[in-house]
Amino acid sequence: MKTKHLLQLILLGAIWGSSFMFMRMAVAPLGPEWLLAIRIGSASIMLWLIGLAISKPLQIARHWRHYLFLGVFNTALPFFAFAYAALTLPASILAILNSTAPFWALLIGFLWKGKPITRRAIVGLVLGISGVASLVGLGGVNIGDSGLLAVAVTICAAISYGFSSIYAEFAERVEAYANAHGSLWAAAFMLIPLAALAPTPDPWPFLATGYAMVLGMLCTASAYLLYFHLIATAGAPAALTVGYLIPLWGVLWGWLFLNEPVGWNTIIGAGLVLSGTVLVTGFTPQLFSRLRRRQATAS
Repeated sequence: MKTKHLLQLILLGAIWGSSFMFMRMAVAPLGPEWLLAIRIGSASIMLWLIGLAISKPLQIARHWRHYLFLGVFNTALPFFAFAYAALTLPASILAILNSTAPFWALLIGFLWKGKPITRRAIVGLVLGISGVASLVGLGGVNIGDSGLLAVAVTICAAISYGFSSIYAEFAERVEAYANAHGSLWAAAFMLIPLAALAPTPDPWPFLATGYAMVLGMLCTASAYLLYFHLIATAGAPAALTVGYLIPLWGVLWGWLFLNEPVGWNTIIGAGLVLSGTVLVTGFTPQLFSRLRRRQATAS
């Protein structure tokens, strides 16, 4: 992996890790529905304008079912779940629980598509479950009944991400930018009308609106563009390792800007979840060596 790709990977992890902080700062003044409307709306419009500039059609008539599926399971459901959970859970816990998505993809792939599960992956799954148990209070910190419900909702978001990843693996191949753009618009048509049913904040929280727009334009639209750029230039295996950086940045941003305490249960839970993710995804340090050799051969 080239130095510029490594720096881009770190930047992407920092951007995606900050999304949980921005959700925490915006959700209480706006409510989950208005937060989602502003986040999805601003991200969709930004990608639409970029799509016009670079002449990237969505081919909606051909791929609308595909966009709808991704819009539901990769955007609408997890975004709503995280917005709801952000009312209760710290940004650090949200970021760590988000990284359990590979565990659920492992189980869903086995149950749905018959993908084999290795012993290494089983050990990773056990470590991941142990990490979640530490986070929700078995390590000596009780987050309460409302916190447990928020944890359950967040895990549902991670399950939804796992489900959409298995679907995308076997679905018809669609250009990566179109996947991001099309799924965002599908989610927009589902989630933005919810704001009309929710009470309008009075007075209107302009600062929280700014946080929500940063969440949409930076942490959603811009992050998608950087992620797909990394896939195209550094390869998918290297780009996917950003999942190991997101919880670290999520904990750091929560500690720096929200004064969230980092207790032993957070540290132990994060370590167990990350170790489990490494085992489940099959990541090894040799991956980067293989990527470097492949790039050297290609050049």
